[in-house]
Amino acid sequence: MTVCAIEGGPAGATGTTGDPGDGVPQDDDPPHTPAARPAFTIAADGSYAARLAAREVPGDPCHGTGEPPGAAARAWFVERWTLDGHEPYAVPLPLDQPEEPDSDVLPLTDGRVLIRRRVADRHAFSLLYPTGPGTGELSLGTVGCEELTLLPPCPDGISAYALSPGERSTTVWLVTGGVLGPEPVAQVPGRCTGGVWLDRAGRMLALDRELPGGGPVKAVAVDLGRGGALTPLLQIGPDSDDRLLLADPDSGLLLIRSNAPGHDRLGWGVLGSRLPVRFPECLCPADVAVTPFAVQPGQMLTPEDCAVALRVDGAAGSWLGLWRPADRRLFQVAAPEGWHAGRGVWTRDGVLRLPYTDANVACGVVSLDASVELPADAAADARAGIGPWAGTGAASGTESGMQPSAAAVPLPVCRPVPLGQAPLVGRVVPG
Repeated sequence: MTVCAIEGGPAGATGTTGDPGDGVPQDDDPPHTPAARPAFTIAADGSYAARLAAREVPGDPCHGTGEPPGAAARAWFVERWTLDGHEPYAVPLPLDQPEEPDSDVLPLTDGRVLIRRRVADRHAFSLLYPTGPGTGELSLGTVGCEELTLLPPCPDGISAYALSPGERSTTVWLVTGGVLGPEPVAQVPGRCTGGVWLDRAGRMLALDRELPGGGPVKAVAVDLGRGGALTPLLQIGPDSDDRLLLADPDSGLLLIRSNAPGHDRLGWGVLGSRLPVRFPECLCPADVAVTPFAVQPGQMLTPEDCAVALRVDGAAGSWLGLWRPADRRLFQVAAPEGWHAGRGVWTRDGVLRLPYTDANVACGVVSLDASVELPADAAADARAGIGPWAGTGAASGTESGMQPSAAAVPLPVCRPVPLGQAPLVGRVVPG
């Protein structure tokens, strides 16, 4: 992709985007972009999720809890959510020692949870799983490096990869799913960030790369089945920073962030297409940060019909954006109270599932049906309680985008299931 097109307005419109789901302010983000929170990750097939949860503990607030002196005493532990049953439920996976709040977790589709811990100058990996009343732990080994991050869940559901940038090259590590623990599988020249899977097999990985001598950031495709063979992926402009945020292997839809139009804009294209990358004006609302985090799967060869969920961050907080390339409008929807912002998963039928935790529900999921087209007067219908989006606060892209468009979505009550009733396989949710 070597050219770009602005849709619906001039190139000088304002707006920023961030890397998908990171929650970390970018240099060009508005000051109200929220800071990072403990990890919450959904498995590749949407069956499980995992997060770091905290509970209050007595004693010294700064002893073994990861909290600074004077802070409330909290002990962090891994919590696994089951999402593919009739109702979601949570299984705590605590160990004898609390976890550090900067640890990373990643659920596998077999129910185990990978955790990355920083131990001195090394990164240690383990798999956690429920064992009756307790928690089992399988140590996988360590990687010695200064910087290392887990990549998004691999589409095969059983492998996990990590990225370790060095001074002149970046190493892709296979953390689990191999034979002998963590092992390097690719060495990419330059400093790489990001990480988006381009296929369902977990072989083609897109990374945002800056060459050792400096220069623009360009997305490249890394073939892990051929020892890390590289293919250029995004070349919108010769000097532009072109990053890939999300990709859907079924339709080929790509969500891109690039400053080729003159400043950072959110755009879309199609994998393998000769058509230009488009930068719709509706995806660049003023005074907010817009970040895509989920794409509807199963839309074979019809990228224009893929529904995309976006996190919208403004002065009033975080809420939800819904968009399809064919609609050319951004619909803004009030997020459920306690939503794990920037987290959610689409079903093939166009239902968006959003995880949340609040004072009354420790493990909850709200489902929004986007399988129908939103009319131009969706906001009026929502306020009047008419149509499939009644009560959600759907708003058209013509509104200011400065605040959520309605009150929080009414939430169902879901109860956690005790640890002993949550087997790894053959899961049955008690009635």
